[in-house]
Amino acid sequence: MSELPNCPKCDDAYTYLDRELFVCPSCAYEWSESEQQSSIENQIQEDDSVRDSNGNILESGDSVIVIKDLKVKGSSLVVKGGTKVKNIRLVDGDHDIDCKIDGIGAMQLKSEFVKKA
Repeated sequence: MSELPNCPKCDDAYTYLDRELFVCPSCAYEWSESEQQSSIENQIQEDDSVRDSNGNILESGDSVIVIKDLKVKGSSLVVKGGTKVKNIRLVDGDHDIDCKIDGIGAMQLKSEFVKKA
């Protein structure tokens, strides 16, 4: 039996074949054998767009929802999961979302902790 390739996105070894597509159960990535994997990986790595936790592209002015409780550094406040944040601004850096949250004020968030509303 031939060995199936690892997932090109998350490098998981538990891939399986579903008709003509390879499927990764960990990240739900699907690809065909005929695709050029190196070109797909280059597109993912070269993409400068900011993406949310689900992989959706975020733009300035979008609304997002916080997906988990986040402690506010330097205070006892907590941004609860499910909080909707309107009119975000995208900035460069580790915390790539600049926003204002009702009851807390101006903050910077990481895009990995939000989903597009």
